[in-house]
Amino acid sequence: MKKDDHLMSSLPDAEAARRFLGQLAEAHPSESAKLLKNEGLLSDVLTLVSFSPLLATTLLQNPDYFWWLNRKRRESGVRGKDELLESLARFALTNSQLEPQVLFARFRRRELLRIYLRDIRRLATIAEITEEISNLADAILESALQLARREMDNRFGQPQETDDKGRFVPARFCITALGKLGSRELNYSSDIDLVFFYSDEGSTSGSGSRGQVTNREYFVKLSEYVAKLVGQQTGEGAAYRVDLRLRPHGSIGAIAICLADMVRYYMTEARAWERQVLIRSRGCAGDVELFKTFFAEVEDLVFSKKETVETALANVRRSKEQIDLEQVNRRGFDVKLGRGGIREIEFLAQALQLAHGGRDKWLRSPHTLISLVRLADRKHLTETDLTELTTAYTFLRRTEHMLQMENGVQTHTVPDDAEKRELLARRMSFAEGGNFEKGLAKYTANVSRIFTNVFGVVQESADEIHTTHDVPTASERSRSYVLASIEKSDIDFDPSGKNVTVLDRVSEVSPHFASMLAANPHLVSELPDPEDDFIEPDYAEQMMASIESIRDFGQRLSAMRRTWSHFLLQIVVLDIFEKITITEAKRLQTNLAEASIAAALRVVRDELAIRTGNIGKPAPLDLAVLALGKLGGRGIDYDSDLDLVIVYYDPNDIMAAITPSEFYSRAVELFVTTLSSMTRDGSLYRVDLRLRPFGSKGMSAMSIDAFLAYMADTAAVWEMLAFVKLRMVGGDASIGLNVENETRRVIHERAAALPADELRDETLRVRLALENQRVRTRRGGDIDIKYGSGGMLDVYFAMRFLQLRDNVPDEEVEEKRSEGGEENGRSTSYMLAQLAANGSLSGEIYAELLAGYNFLSELDHNLRLTIGRTTRVPLGNENALKTIATRMGLASPANLLEQLTLHRLAIRSAFESILS
Repeated sequence: MKKDDHLMSSLPDAEAARRFLGQLAEAHPSESAKLLKNEGLLSDVLTLVSFSPLLATTLLQNPDYFWWLNRKRRESGVRGKDELLESLARFALTNSQLEPQVLFARFRRRELLRIYLRDIRRLATIAEITEEISNLADAILESALQLARREMDNRFGQPQETDDKGRFVPARFCITALGKLGSRELNYSSDIDLVFFYSDEGSTSGSGSRGQVTNREYFVKLSEYVAKLVGQQTGEGAAYRVDLRLRPHGSIGAIAICLADMVRYYMTEARAWERQVLIRSRGCAGDVELFKTFFAEVEDLVFSKKETVETALANVRRSKEQIDLEQVNRRGFDVKLGRGGIREIEFLAQALQLAHGGRDKWLRSPHTLISLVRLADRKHLTETDLTELTTAYTFLRRTEHMLQMENGVQTHTVPDDAEKRELLARRMSFAEGGNFEKGLAKYTANVSRIFTNVFGVVQESADEIHTTHDVPTASERSRSYVLASIEKSDIDFDPSGKNVTVLDRVSEVSPHFASMLAANPHLVSELPDPEDDFIEPDYAEQMMASIESIRDFGQRLSAMRRTWSHFLLQIVVLDIFEKITITEAKRLQTNLAEASIAAALRVVRDELAIRTGNIGKPAPLDLAVLALGKLGGRGIDYDSDLDLVIVYYDPNDIMAAITPSEFYSRAVELFVTTLSSMTRDGSLYRVDLRLRPFGSKGMSAMSIDAFLAYMADTAAVWEMLAFVKLRMVGGDASIGLNVENETRRVIHERAAALPADELRDETLRVRLALENQRVRTRRGGDIDIKYGSGGMLDVYFAMRFLQLRDNVPDEEVEEKRSEGGEENGRSTSYMLAQLAANGSLSGEIYAELLAGYNFLSELDHNLRLTIGRTTRVPLGNENALKTIATRMGLASPANLLEQLTLHRLAIRSAFESILS
């Protein structure tokens, strides 16, 4: 028997190991030969690839990692944060050409080779493994923070505050870790839950290139940059998924706040579950002493001496019941959230800590296993319970590790598929020993029994315990946050004026837009009176006027954002008070978007003239902006992206020193910056150019001839489906309309030449691929109304397929006002009617698609209005669901979900009948 065959014979996936050796020999023959001579290293490498296709790919892409692993695999002990920081610094020196985001992702992946090998070989306990994974995250966060601090200091100078004697001293900053990172129990594919806060208000020294800003602005930008460095997706993924939703005020709160506001929030506004989250919290990067100062202020609130056992258990159990509700329709067993899973162990420990920790500080440990040991030591758990819980926790965490390290995704689900389940069982048996299926059944049964014994003493009528009168509602928190921002500003605000009524209503219906007011408190005084007659502004004229008298680029961007925010909030208020229809709200937003594009093009033209030294004679912008998606269909809604394509006329003589391609690439870069860049006044729109020819590899702007040639000769079927809705929205109208009409003609002629089966099959393939992609990344039990089965994409794809198959192009139609709103010739509802009139849709299917689409569109609009841009129905957000149900004229959230289910089933049935 060959040496490698002998090593592979006992592996759980010998075939994967053989495949790896073949690929290595083909791609890196010299490295392969060298590896085969080192039996100890070869054994470890084959074990790794047998457990993780992810790490197999990593090694194939980086064969130099073999020899790094050979040096490190014999090391014992947990590597600390400082040691990992030193390793990261050396890694950065030898990979200085990499962007920071790629550097951090690669370093993390390399270190996981060593950590996971120790995990598989059982060279460390589960506590040591999760501690080292946490230390790795700490080191990457610390390095990212150092890099971000240098960048921000270069821009604005150092942030300062005043001490007790009135002297300027450096302001401090801390990154706080919550959840698994907070307790040093991070797994291989955890989100990292972070909160950013700083020591005090003040201003920067102003010594940087962009002058002085407030500490708040400095630290918000610093936090955003850290999150981007660590969490931004690259071609190699991100180092971590960063989750900031657990910060004070949640997603509507500032990304960074000062220490005093942090303390005030947890003392006066935080809900019981938010205080529970602080059990597992610590400073993980930056000034860790600042976190200790914060926690000293709130610790006695988290672990209150007044907390009764009944209250603590009831509140924690209610959180677990919500999780159980979301798991009802999940397939496969979830080792984290399922019955008898990891979360039950964590919640059990935290509930007992809350119940007894107020009177016994020794119990206040963030680590699950340590807290279980201490609870047993104090006789709050029996020794038998402790043994069963700790062994179950170890088994379930090991299983979780196996699931996640297969492909590096955040999953906790034991597969139902027999082959995949058997492979997991072999891996667990290789590493853990014993029978996996029997172990899973035994350990989860033990956890569930102990959980039920502990929580079973609480009566089902514990509603009165759970709902305390001193905890503010969501709308009260939003209103409080806005008023606190107004108080900090110099705004002249009358708390008894008419704006308070409007503010109260906005806070109640839309915490999302309340956060916009909190970030820009001056807008509160500009809130319209919904009882006044609404006269539609000339958005184009007003947006252009906002920049007319200003020449500085940054000031022009700020002026555009202030004007745009004023008009958008006007639409929001009219919408919230139901003074305009949803169709009217979308039409107004579409007009505002087109006005913003026109103003942005003016800014670009003038700025290019300044930068190229042609101030007196700016080069003409012979370009057109064309839209797809919601803007293409005249249906822009709150937080919509602008899906754009930009084409230009190529005269070959713009400037002597620059080609037209270079000139218009610069123009598009400035255009995107003008619309999308984040300033202290916010941003306007996210501009998405990915649908342009050749996607991200293509030029940001194309000549007319090149664009039309691509559409005629190269565009794939999925691109033809997307470009059905192409519409000119800005720039030179003669260019834009010509390209729009010619593109429409070309794609309909190409579609007519395709066999109907080919067009149908490709439409179905692309639609289902988008659905499956979202299913893989779906979290919890939320329903996706866009990408999921029976979602809006079913309607879009079915409609566009029929438009191409039966040659029913979009056409311009005069807007027709009626009591029901407007008829938009580009809208989905209008086109469905046209297809029915053409005979492409039967009367029955037309009625189902129209009713279903109108319901989903109304739900989508209200989701955007209440909680912000999302395609998922937040089943756990009861307040938002009640608000949405009321606005849609439905009796309850249950009725909303019932109607949603019926419409989704009808839409999917219609979709399948069209594309089957």
